[in-house]
Amino acid sequence: MVYSVPLTTVAAAGAGGGQATMTAFFPFLILIAVFYFLLIRPQQKKMKTHKDMLSKVDKGDTILTTGGMFGRVTNVRDDAFILEIADNVRVKISKSAIHSRQPDGAEQDK
Repeated sequence: MVYSVPLTTVAAAGAGGGQATMTAFFPFLILIAVFYFLLIRPQQKKMKTHKDMLSKVDKGDTILTTGGMFGRVTNVRDDAFILEIADNVRVKISKSAIHSRQPDGAEQDK
């Protein structure tokens, strides 16, 4: 069986289709804007502040690693820091493993 559709029906459906399409995409545009302002933008800000903090870490600073270890920076390299975590105990830590830089007055427990 073959069904035929009159051309007037097709033309009438095509004329109002543009308005319906825009109305259908409007909620998706709102959703994209909400995701950007509530999720993406704050994460980019956080990444920028963390990158700025890493660029300011210098020899002698006390830092906290993501693993919870405190240490004093003894050497700064391109992609890593050398930390002294105890007397004569030094470890090499990747820059991505640094959580925060501690205030100058903060001393690690000995």
